[in-house]
Amino acid sequence: MLTALSIRNIVLIEKLDVDFGCGLSALTGETGAGKSILLDALSLALGSRGDGNLVRGGQSKGQVSAVFDVALDHPVRQFLQDNGLSGGDDEQIFLRRIQNADGKTRAFINDNPTSAGILRKLGNLLVEIHGQHDDRALVEPSEHRKLLDAFGGLEADVATVSTAYKKWREADGELQRLTAKIEAAAREADYLRASVEELTILGPLEGEENELADKRSAMMKSEKIAGDMDDARDVLSGTASPVPIIANTLKRLERKAEEAPGLLEETIEHLGTALDALSEAQMAIETALRNAEFDPDVLEQTEERLFALRAASRKYGVPVENLASFAQGMKKDLDDLDAGGEKLAALTADVAEYRKQLETLVLDLSAKRKEVAKNLCQSVMAELPALKLEQAEFIVEMSGDLENLTAEGIDNIQYWVRTNPGSRAGPMMKVASGGELSRFLLALKVVLADRGSAPTLVFDEIDTGVGGAVADAIGRRLSLLSKKVQVLSVTHAPQVAARADNHLLIAKGQDQQNSGVTTTLTAIKNDVRLEEVARMLAGAEITDEARAAAQKLMMQGG
Repeated sequence: MLTALSIRNIVLIEKLDVDFGCGLSALTGETGAGKSILLDALSLALGSRGDGNLVRGGQSKGQVSAVFDVALDHPVRQFLQDNGLSGGDDEQIFLRRIQNADGKTRAFINDNPTSAGILRKLGNLLVEIHGQHDDRALVEPSEHRKLLDAFGGLEADVATVSTAYKKWREADGELQRLTAKIEAAAREADYLRASVEELTILGPLEGEENELADKRSAMMKSEKIAGDMDDARDVLSGTASPVPIIANTLKRLERKAEEAPGLLEETIEHLGTALDALSEAQMAIETALRNAEFDPDVLEQTEERLFALRAASRKYGVPVENLASFAQGMKKDLDDLDAGGEKLAALTADVAEYRKQLETLVLDLSAKRKEVAKNLCQSVMAELPALKLEQAEFIVEMSGDLENLTAEGIDNIQYWVRTNPGSRAGPMMKVASGGELSRFLLALKVVLADRGSAPTLVFDEIDTGVGGAVADAIGRRLSLLSKKVQVLSVTHAPQVAARADNHLLIAKGQDQQNSGVTTTLTAIKNDVRLEEVARMLAGAEITDEARAAAQKLMMQGG
């Protein structure tokens, strides 16, 4: 329910903070005091179209904030989660709308910036406004089916139909895709078979291209340096090798070293080291030559394989590493084509069976809805006489056929009315006048109670043009309705105000700077409330008789 409303610089309202209670709240005040402004501000917070003219004169912007307490299992929680907004598990929900004087607005849900469209959808889940602001009332034909299902407790039946519809549509979609695939495959059968045969013979393997490329590169590099390695071997081990010369020199010096002790030992040591290094170099070059050896035929085979893979890649327009999966895909297309007739027949039979089951369910649901519609009509009609609609008729207009089947069934449901005997019946929004429409909606809401309803209902002057017993009947029904949901009623009827659990008085006064008019809203009780109900009864001059009558009304209402 709506627990608090905060308004800043909206038309005549400079600053207003008001708390709302549960049950029935009556908002009263003299004509022109600003009741419509209050509803305009609330509508703005709920996502209605912004208007720069709503900003109080001399100000650059206005702001409206609304706070709601909503049950954790209310659909609004799922809406918040589906739209990535916080508050799905928190008890309170905060809505805020900033209106700039240039017409632009900003919207926030639980302090998260959002669009006016999302705010409007959330607002529709939280509040319904009936009367002068019918853009928020549940009078759209698209909502009538949901209200009927809620009244009859048919939600489980609708969910069963929805599941069967989804199953049928998924199977039918698969059938359409398979049919199209088989038709396309049939047109390309020869190409597919040739391609599959070619790729099967080729047999591409995952990672093969990189392996072949590395192998080819290594062999080509070995081929390139093989000549230099041969030359090195000739230098180290061939006829021109320095090893024999160094070895002979070393022997001669070793023989002479004894004749001149201490003179040749260092030279002999270095020559020995040189011979050892040269010997190791000879062994290393021989090892390198053995490692660099390759079969030219292997290089040729490697290149042919690599070039064949890359040619196939260019031909089929896929990377080499994807050739294997590409071939599998084409093979599956061929398998589907070869087995398509049998699979297509089986799937066609499944789709037909799912459709048959679905039609049985929707026809059963439609029959239940017709029975519920009769009960709804009887219940609403029972409320109409006391609301001065004794000559009117409420009608649930149903149409539909199996050709226009949806996840909700086949029924197109609209609420029609006939306001006078012999007149043409038609959609409630088109046939009923403003006052009649409000009373039809009140009767409907009383019958539906808390089924299919927003947690807060606002009725804007639905008692306009009526009085006496009719106004009292409206007050009784608003009070009854408030036992299930929160009800706010902007009213001129003392019979309605007297039955309220909370009474809020709207009045005009001077702003804080005493420079202009501002609208105030005050919770009133006891004698102040008695005086206001008496004013509503008597007008400008409040008499003792009016006070007595007001006291009697309040005792009846309380």
